[in-house]
Amino acid sequence: MEITHAGHVETGPKLYVLTWVWLLVLTAIEVTLAYFHLPIGLMLFLLMGLSIVKAALILAHFMHLRFERLNLVVTLIPAMVLCITLLTVFFPDGMRALRLAVR
Repeated sequence: MEITHAGHVETGPKLYVLTWVWLLVLTAIEVTLAYFHLPIGLMLFLLMGLSIVKAALILAHFMHLRFERLNLVVTLIPAMVLCITLLTVFFPDGMRALRLAVR
């Protein structure tokens, strides 16, 4: 990362490759978790947490939101909280549907 005279930060290929490597590592962790017999609640918590970290990396580096104004971040955080809240509301219903499945 190189900082120029006007305070503008220029990114090079090195930053993109490093971000890509981190995304690969996080994906490998997610795939590895599938082979462990963890309780479903813990598995969902870990996978959602890793997915949020991956989404933040993608938003920050590949979509260049790391350099955006604070107003944009303040509008994105409530939307993310709303999505996570809606997911937690619908997960129990999905579990109920699994219990009702014909076996």
